[in-house]
Amino acid sequence: MLLTARYVLPISEPFIENGAILVRDDKIVEVGHATDLKVRHPEEPVKDFGLAALMPGFIDVHTHLEYSAMRGLVHDAPYAAWKMAVAQKEPFFTSQDWDDSALLGGLEAVASGITTIADITSSGASGHAAQAIGLRGVIYREVGTMDRHMVDEAMRKAEQDIEAWRATVDSDRLSIGIAPNSLYTCNPTILDRIAEYAMDGTSVALHLAGSMEEYQFIKYGSSPFSVHNVELGAGYGIDMPPWLPTGESPVRYILNRHLLDVPNVLAIHCVHVNDADIEKLAERDVAIAYCPRCNAKLSMGVAPVSKFLTAGIRVGLGTDSPAASDSMDMIDEMRIGLLLQRAVGDKRNFLDTDQMVYMATLGGARCLRIEDKVGSLEPGKLADIIAIDLSASHQAPTHYPNSAIGHTANQDNILMTMVSGKILFDGNLCYEVDAERVQARAEEMRLKLRY
Repeated sequence: MLLTARYVLPISEPFIENGAILVRDDKIVEVGHATDLKVRHPEEPVKDFGLAALMPGFIDVHTHLEYSAMRGLVHDAPYAAWKMAVAQKEPFFTSQDWDDSALLGGLEAVASGITTIADITSSGASGHAAQAIGLRGVIYREVGTMDRHMVDEAMRKAEQDIEAWRATVDSDRLSIGIAPNSLYTCNPTILDRIAEYAMDGTSVALHLAGSMEEYQFIKYGSSPFSVHNVELGAGYGIDMPPWLPTGESPVRYILNRHLLDVPNVLAIHCVHVNDADIEKLAERDVAIAYCPRCNAKLSMGVAPVSKFLTAGIRVGLGTDSPAASDSMDMIDEMRIGLLLQRAVGDKRNFLDTDQMVYMATLGGARCLRIEDKVGSLEPGKLADIIAIDLSASHQAPTHYPNSAIGHTANQDNILMTMVSGKILFDGNLCYEVDAERVQARAEEMRLKLRY
């Protein structure tokens, strides 16, 4: 099949005007000018998208699909208050609720041009959704406990789940990793255990230095989470706070637990970091997930992305939880992420839309160490391709496709989403998932959580 459009964005090379991509089975065979490819392959059927951009699918390096049904549940609250309010609702969800909530998020992801996710889940629901829908991704099994007496049991269950998930998912599309829970809910010994477990190359994702509340808890033992953990400690029969302040930044604290020594680490947020922290992250080749909408909405701050890039750190974009950022719109993530960096960043390191499009595609693939398979349009790579409409009146005239995508498009402009040569979305969802049932279940869950 030949896919053609006004613009083809290989990412690894300059854009091609009036370009085409030859796809056979699950691979990209050739990328070039439409006229040339049509002459060389006259027998190939042609799917023309007109005034649109063909590009690699978005790689969303931080998601929580299973929280999609909690969208809009807690608005207008800073991070700590939001986090604890959402946690209070979690016990109301059944395993079926988690599964359907993750499906809701997965359906939106595909319709938004996302072809790969890096998702943290405790229930496994995100893996079920990705498997059913056809998404590519890394699914991280979340594990954590503040009670040191529960560490062995928590790790035993996590390891069992990881082995079971690996045995049931399509390993060509999905891999399974491990993720510590938020640092303020983890006894230090479980971080040691995760580091030991992941030395074999198992992917690790961790929320790190995301909020000032987390920073103050780790360093000083003083934040809303301190009170929360005292209450939890009482439930365990512990008559003292189960945490002693470390006097260190979250990055230094994690470094001392050897978690940054494992081969494949993705750190999420990294908002409250100093130059010494950034140097350590760069030394350990830690990748960073930049989640600007969530960080801004929950008053977490703005990550110093220019400093990350200057230090040579791999950076990708993440939409985070729909319970926080409301939508899985990677184009919005690019736009807001770019504007925030320009508003507060160093003008000497002025970010442009080319860099943001790179972060949303090949940059994300590099964060997950799958750049040999996806993230750019190159012969031999898997055909994870999307088409974005650029023909609307507010987009005319279009001179530079990256700028048009970054400044004028949104998730509603996605015309097609393809994973491994299979079209999952072309204006309609193209797989065996009952979207109407999932939408109806979303309303049921909304009513359950509201009261």
